[in-house]
Amino acid sequence: MKLQRNGRTKALAIGAVAVVSSLTLAACGSDNNNASSSTSSAAATAAAGSSSAAGESACGSGQLLGAGSTAQANAVTQWVKDFQAKCPGVTVNYNPTGSGAGITSFESGKVAFAGSDAALKATDVAAAAASCPGGTAIDLPMVGGPIAIGYNVPGVTGLILDASTLAKIFNGKITNWNDAAIKALNPTATLPNLPIQTFHRTDGSGTTANFTAYLAATAATDFPYKAAKLWPAKSGQSATGSSGLAAQVKSVKGAISYFELSYATAGNISTAKIATGASAPVEATAANASTAVADATTVGTGADLAQKLNYATKAEGAYPITLLTYEIVCDKGNKAATLPALKAFLNYTVSAAGQSSISSLGYFPLPAALQAKVAAEIAALS
Repeated sequence: MKLQRNGRTKALAIGAVAVVSSLTLAACGSDNNNASSSTSSAAATAAAGSSSAAGESACGSGQLLGAGSTAQANAVTQWVKDFQAKCPGVTVNYNPTGSGAGITSFESGKVAFAGSDAALKATDVAAAAASCPGGTAIDLPMVGGPIAIGYNVPGVTGLILDASTLAKIFNGKITNWNDAAIKALNPTATLPNLPIQTFHRTDGSGTTANFTAYLAATAATDFPYKAAKLWPAKSGQSATGSSGLAAQVKSVKGAISYFELSYATAGNISTAKIATGASAPVEATAANASTAVADATTVGTGADLAQKLNYATKAEGAYPITLLTYEIVCDKGNKAATLPALKAFLNYTVSAAGQSSISSLGYFPLPAALQAKVAAEIAALS
């Protein structure tokens, strides 16, 4: 792995991104633990069969390959770990290579599904046409979570930042932790005379796409770039994957970066509250991110369920830097050998039990109505 700073590259050893590999697929059916999610849970249970030891006809068989989003890697690990016993005839290999790499693998037909933190663009759909004979690539929302702003500033807890200040920090316009703009937001904090070390993703990432979309939507003057999977600004240092960013923040004094809350939780990394214009700055929690996603609208057409987030929300308790992760599949033209296993796996992940199983990791369940829509599209895959 490489670390880049000011255009120069230095070798740096960082803990590798964990790969969910050769793990047995989770259970295909589940109890309904959430009455509001009864539709999606029932769909998942029906697809899995009522037997507690679901057989090949319910689960499919063989190997199911996926790749992409590091944001959902911890969720996939949990799904597989907790429910692997009921579908022993299927193995799932999910490689968290990043959203961009995962989509490329899907477009080339190397994987049955790709995880992405950003919806497909028209160019992606066109590139995937050969892998979806008679059909098209679609986005299925699967789980949501906040993008935490992790920082390592000795002696500082409860840091507050706003969109403009974040934009200036990540655009190289604010370079020291005792800058006046940060002091104004944190008047009681003892801010050190310490250089700010920003870190962004080296690889194409849906997490980067969502973070830059937030900055572009809320602080375009200070961050004059379009939302993009590849980091657009020239300043800062880089590392691969969310785990790489979290490792840098944990080890480098003065560091700040963006990654899913689960990485901050696992690494015991401090996260900033965001001043949005609401009555109080908002903490990065699953519940607060879920409040923000309540403002999302479906912008996909047909079987595609791509969502548009309101990054500029000022709703009370709504954490604005939030993402939805998608599973990208073919609506038609999926390979016959892996289609049963694909449907069984996706039915589990969108079920009430699958959604609730990852809440302790910093994710939040999809709204019940959206769960039901996703379950209906999974049932129609062919």
